[in-house]
Amino acid sequence: MLLTTQYLEEADRLADNIVVIDGGLVVAEGTAKQLKSRLGDTVIEFEFHSPADAARAADVLGSVTSAGTIVRVVMSEGPETLRQALDRLSAASLVPGHVALREPTLDDVFLTLTGSNSGDPS
Repeated sequence: MLLTTQYLEEADRLADNIVVIDGGLVVAEGTAKQLKSRLGDTVIEFEFHSPADAARAADVLGSVTSAGTIVRVVMSEGPETLRQALDRLSAASLVPGHVALREPTLDDVFLTLTGSNSGDPS
C-alpha cells in the first residue's frame, strides 16, 4: 500500500518505509527510526517571547530550524551542545521563556532536510 500524507505523525505510526520528497526529488528514504536517527538522540527546543527574539536566536545559534517563536537545535555533541547553546544565547542577551529536551520527530527530519514545514505548499 502507498500512503501519501503531510501529517508526519500519521506516517510515523503507519508506514514501514518513508520517502521524503522535496521539489519532486527524493531527499531521504528509510524507516521512521532510521530517518530520525540521522538527527541524533535529542532535540533542544527553545521557545522565545517573540518571533523577533527567535529569529535573533536562530542567527546566534547557527545550524537550527525555527518557526514562529520556536528554535530547535539537534544535540549532535550530547549535553555539551546544550551548554554551548545557552552560553551563546546568554552572550547575546537572549533568554528563552521555555527550554525542552525531546526525541526527534519526523517533522524535525523534514525541516532539516528541506528547510520548510511539512504543511507548507512550497
